[in-house]
Amino acid sequence: MSALPGTDRSTAVPSPERVGETIVDWYAGAARDLPWRAPGTDPWAVLVSEVMLQQTPVARVEPVWREWLRRWPTPASLAAESPAEVIRAWGKLGYPRRALRLREAAIAVTERHDGRVPADVAELEALPGVGTYTARAVSCFGHGRRQPVVDTNVRRVVSRLVHGRAEAAPARATDLTDIAALAPDDDARAVRFSVAVMELGALVCVAGAPRCPACPVRDRCAWRLAGSPAHDGPPRRVQKFAGTDRQVRGRLLDVLRDADGPVPADALAPVWDDPVQRARCLDSLLVDGLVEQTADGRFTLPG
Repeated sequence: MSALPGTDRSTAVPSPERVGETIVDWYAGAARDLPWRAPGTDPWAVLVSEVMLQQTPVARVEPVWREWLRRWPTPASLAAESPAEVIRAWGKLGYPRRALRLREAAIAVTERHDGRVPADVAELEALPGVGTYTARAVSCFGHGRRQPVVDTNVRRVVSRLVHGRAEAAPARATDLTDIAALAPDDDARAVRFSVAVMELGALVCVAGAPRCPACPVRDRCAWRLAGSPAHDGPPRRVQKFAGTDRQVRGRLLDVLRDADGPVPADALAPVWDDPVQRARCLDSLLVDGLVEQTADGRFTLPG
């Protein structure tokens, strides 16, 4: 990892002005008031938030997260629920397989860990649907353990601040080392830093047009000091939704969520005009375990 502009290369002892400390101080006054960040939020609530926030905006997640925790405040309570009810409660968050995986994780926590979400990253990664990012986030934000936590926002901050690149590079093995090197020495502030740098990337060091005048570390940013060179990679692709299989799958699930019981295939026909795409999407929902077919050929949510 290259040294930050303005840092002393001759010593490994961080100065009081090191960039991580500055970001933590900035976060104290700039952080969004999000419920899963409230003091005393337990690791289960943090795990639920992290799964819901995958590829889904905060504004859509917050009301569903609140209702989810009201209904299922513990892993054991979710583990005892039916898959169908879990899918209904997931609503419009998208990527509904996450709902089933979260229920499977709750079952594993209940059976393997006596109903308590573990703090160890390896044990968290062993839970269904929990990857490296989510495991580190739960360990850090839920249990208060010092962990480097790297998402796209964090990679973008590090790319600009440390490496002088306009946008986040693809995930690399050195990402954890890069961000850990910026963290304050104090463990409590290092935990705070993990969420602070993520917030900096979400609110200020955004993709495309960063808000550099509002950045607390703009005077130490390698990208800015280099004259803010343009991104030298391929342009970012904008993800489409209209007309995709994701849209069709969502419409099919909407019908089944609202139904009192199994529905015949012809009740799903008005969902989408293209019968080939509609059939493909229905088949994929069956394969993913989000839909079941009854013995008489009707369709319903699982369980």
